[in-house]
Amino acid sequence: MDIGISAQDRARIAEGLSRLLADSYTLYLKTHFFHWNVTGPMFQTLHLMFETQYNELALAVNQIAERIRALDHIAPGSYGDYARLTSIAESQGVPKAQDMIRELVQGHETVCRTARSLFPLADAASDEPTADLLTQRLQVHEKTAWMLRSLLEN
Repeated sequence: MDIGISAQDRARIAEGLSRLLADSYTLYLKTHFFHWNVTGPMFQTLHLMFETQYNELALAVNQIAERIRALDHIAPGSYGDYARLTSIAESQGVPKAQDMIRELVQGHETVCRTARSLFPLADAASDEPTADLLTQRLQVHEKTAWMLRSLLEN
């Protein structure tokens, strides 16, 4: 394969994207779980908001996995892989609605940090498609974290 990025650089970028995929998929699962189980006076608002968010994440994981494949690496796809690679903690039980929001803020911020950590690798390899993907993901996660944080203000 010769796309102008060395095999070593492709491997490092794919490894980083695998962590981003694991964080994104774990956040997808958590958001879907919260969608199903949210209760309380904000039920309708949160139920719909979480649905919008998990649907967006479902599309995102596909984009990330396909970028890994375009770099000629295998995209991780098992719960074991994701558990090993993610930086996002699983929820303990079913949190209250406000705690769900806090956990999702933390999750989106974690995805932002993971995505940001990959820019030096993409930049060093002149991997503009990966940098573009990271930029797109950061825009979504930063905006979503802001929207969720706004629900926590009194």
